[in-house]
Amino acid sequence: MTPGEAHRFGILSRSPKLRLNGFIILGAQSTFLHPGSRNLSHLLALEKIHPLDELVPILQDFREEGKVIVHCHGVFDLLHVGHIRHLEEAKSLGDVLVVTVTPDHYVNKGPHRPAFQQELRVEGLAPLSVVDFVAVNYWPTAEYTIKLLQPDVYVKGPDYRDGRLDLTGALKREQAAVESVGGRLVTTYDVQFSSTQLLNRYLPLVPSHVHSWLERFRARHTAEELIGYLDNMRSLRILVVGEAILDEYVYCHALGKSSKEPILAMQFHSKEVHAGGSVAVANHVADFCEHVDLVTYVGTIKPQENLIRQRLKSNVSLSVIYKTGSPTIVKRRFIESYQFAKVFEMYEMNDALLTEREEQECGDLLDEKIGNCDVVIVSDFGHGLMTPRLINLVVQRAPFVAVNTQANAGNMGFHTISKYPKADYVCIHEGELRLDQRGRHDPIRPMMISLADRMRCPTILVTRGKEGTISYHREGGFVESPSLATKVVDRVGAGDAVLSLTSPCAALGMSPEMIGFIGNLAGAQAVMCVGNRDSLDRLSLIRSIESLLK
Repeated sequence: MTPGEAHRFGILSRSPKLRLNGFIILGAQSTFLHPGSRNLSHLLALEKIHPLDELVPILQDFREEGKVIVHCHGVFDLLHVGHIRHLEEAKSLGDVLVVTVTPDHYVNKGPHRPAFQQELRVEGLAPLSVVDFVAVNYWPTAEYTIKLLQPDVYVKGPDYRDGRLDLTGALKREQAAVESVGGRLVTTYDVQFSSTQLLNRYLPLVPSHVHSWLERFRARHTAEELIGYLDNMRSLRILVVGEAILDEYVYCHALGKSSKEPILAMQFHSKEVHAGGSVAVANHVADFCEHVDLVTYVGTIKPQENLIRQRLKSNVSLSVIYKTGSPTIVKRRFIESYQFAKVFEMYEMNDALLTEREEQECGDLLDEKIGNCDVVIVSDFGHGLMTPRLINLVVQRAPFVAVNTQANAGNMGFHTISKYPKADYVCIHEGELRLDQRGRHDPIRPMMISLADRMRCPTILVTRGKEGTISYHREGGFVESPSLATKVVDRVGAGDAVLSLTSPCAALGMSPEMIGFIGNLAGAQAVMCVGNRDSLDRLSLIRSIESLLK
């Protein structure tokens, strides 16, 4: 028996010690089984699982024997008969079949996926007789994996015969990669099923009330319809106005109480800085709209303008005014790093209104930019940028005005949506609505109607955290949409993400129901990372739409 054949049947291992699910096999030919093991076939199946780089010399042995190497790659989240037929057809194209699996953190099928962790997905593939080796991939696609493993044949499923589904160009890059190592791309033709559709129908990964809502939504809307709106959004010219904020996260280790004073002592560990405020809003929308302008201020004290410019996406054009005697706003959060517990927050800012000269300069900029835009998104944090004069300029001249007035510790009680006489779209949190309407315990719907009437605003979206969103349209009434978040790392910036994406949706005339769905997807994507570390990603959002609506 050749070394390659021995590897195939799990008899030899390049490592003299193999650890599998809590027990250890010593020696290449040991037959000892721990009492907790299931059976020999299970053990031999697990022998097929390798770290990716370990497969390189193993496959080289087969290659030297003249064997044809076949490679399949995918998520394989719910293994079904379509996968099995696909793998059987792939194996018929060669001698050795290697399957690589997308790692959990690169699965972009929505906030609720993958259904099964990568270890389980790999373990599910290994017992299949047609599969010779299984590994978890290192990268989001198979492009570099192909160059590493150098297969003779790279096989994709029948759904990839339609090139229009290759939204990222990944398949083209994978084809180029396999051809660069002397191989070829083949698509299979057998029965086609969808793991996503099966999960949605028979094993829903969302709470029952969300599943019921999605069932009703699917009956009225398709993924193609929503993606069509996102495609139309690309040509919109967006102007973002608001305060630039640098969100600083200072990670510390808690040492305990000071020996002399009643304070908590902490030891600095590390820090990271994100571009937040209106800069985050501009970056979010920039992945969906090709042209974005941003008007904001930086301080003359520690302006950090270069940092802001470095963090902006390439299609965002920044125009700044300089606020005299002020720093650029920094919101510094001190974090106990072990549990990611926020201990306290410190603002570095001067929230006085702009001087008359600064106001004139900002007004001139806005006057120029508004004439060349389709939508103005006002991200007003209440830290001195939006004066009454600038507010009136925007609402009177802009073709479509979307507004958020954020309530925060630095402006509580002094900054509400009432500052704006009118708007075409308002996106605020429930607490911000209640603060404006002075209705701590009042029913939310009458307050939304009151706000819409006073501002002559046709569409209002109110975010409600884990309760999702509620929207009001003067013609369509109220629509409640459930939260779609399944993993919450940090809520900072989630409202900005919702505002960023739903504003152009409202400008395009999407229904309140669709706006709520898109907004909740944006919020779900935003809360999965720390602060504004990452911006909204168009492709991930499209994948989420496709996944939830199959």
